[in-house]
Amino acid sequence: MKPLKHYMIPLVILNALDGKALPIYGRGDQVRDWLFVEDHARALWQVVSAGEVGATYNIGGHNEKTNLEVVQTLCAILDELAPGRVAGLARYGDLIEHVQDRPGHDRRYAIDAGKIQQRLGWVPSETF
Repeated sequence: MKPLKHYMIPLVILNALDGKALPIYGRGDQVRDWLFVEDHARALWQVVSAGEVGATYNIGGHNEKTNLEVVQTLCAILDELAPGRVAGLARYGDLIEHVQDRPGHDRRYAIDAGKIQQRLGWVPSETF
């Protein structure tokens, strides 16, 4: 069973609705900064239209969550929106399975997005 890693949000939703396992590496305590795709596009536009030529700007969502938090949140939403879709399943969180973590797995991806905020006035519009 392969843990969810790429395209985590759509995979969790689709697997949960199909009653498939939701494998999480280790304790699921790996932290990622989540950014809404339209916020990312708006940030890129801000850089292209107002940024300094040759400058580098980090884009971040200010929405750090652990992988486990993300999966639990999605399961709670599915419990509200699609209860009883999977026969015999009381709640989608019951599909979470902790699997052995991969060696050298990064615990946290973080950036400092202060420059784009200070110099270009960009901040994400959406929260997680």
